[in-house]
Amino acid sequence: MSLYRSFQKLRNISGILIRSRKNYSQDVNKEVIYEELANPDSGIAVIGLNRSKQRNALSVNLVEELNDALDTISASNSVRVVLLRSLVPGIFCAGADLKERAQMTQQQATMFVKGLRSLMNKIQYLPVPIIAALDGSALGGGLEIALACDLRVASSNCKMGLVETKLAIIPGAGARIFEGSEAKAFGIVNHTVEQNSSKDAAYLKSMDIAREIIPNGPIGVRMAKAAIDRGLEVDLATGLSFEEACYAQVLPTKDRLEGLAAFKEKRVPKYKGE
Repeated sequence: MSLYRSFQKLRNISGILIRSRKNYSQDVNKEVIYEELANPDSGIAVIGLNRSKQRNALSVNLVEELNDALDTISASNSVRVVLLRSLVPGIFCAGADLKERAQMTQQQATMFVKGLRSLMNKIQYLPVPIIAALDGSALGGGLEIALACDLRVASSNCKMGLVETKLAIIPGAGARIFEGSEAKAFGIVNHTVEQNSSKDAAYLKSMDIAREIIPNGPIGVRMAKAAIDRGLEVDLATGLSFEEACYAQVLPTKDRLEGLAAFKEKRVPKYKGE
């Protein structure tokens, strides 16, 4: 086979791989790359922070693109779990873009911080589970984004902390810096893993967790998340009432009947989100 034909074959294979993804943001200049994985990982969406030179600092544009990705997920019936990661080695998110912030008026800064709070709420109340994969430092607003997620997986050498008081402010969306293993001991993260040579150990562990979630009934997972998110904010009686309301949403579903049938027939259930 000639070198030219080999190159053409490689290009064709690459094109097939890209087209096999259900939804993929291909613009490498975007600050947030959104991707919905295809089989065998169908149901998993990945949000990648991609602002390399600024260490994923939270700019107006990055926040806008992240909001767009979250809106896409909220409107989707096919996404069952989300991974939030960095595409920049060694950093998850460095927090606020201080150079951009310095150019803002006081009113603009106030509006931006309000927008960040709105972003944190959108992450927290996303209808499907979201896992933060921390393969690099998460500081200030970067850690706040991770804390808004349902689960956090950190590499052992990851550093994290709310350092805003060093800038004479307070954490605006929701110091001492922790390393991954110490953060696990304090309950800041759910899992820690030893970093690997490719610097994506936390992402790989997060993917393993996501693969444990996607076989489960998607409606049941959504309702369980809603019950947890809302139930934690109220007294026990109100929380139990909300849990009852969520359970009522599951009762009439075909998935519930499929789960019972699969148990009786001793087979793996096939949930369709119906």
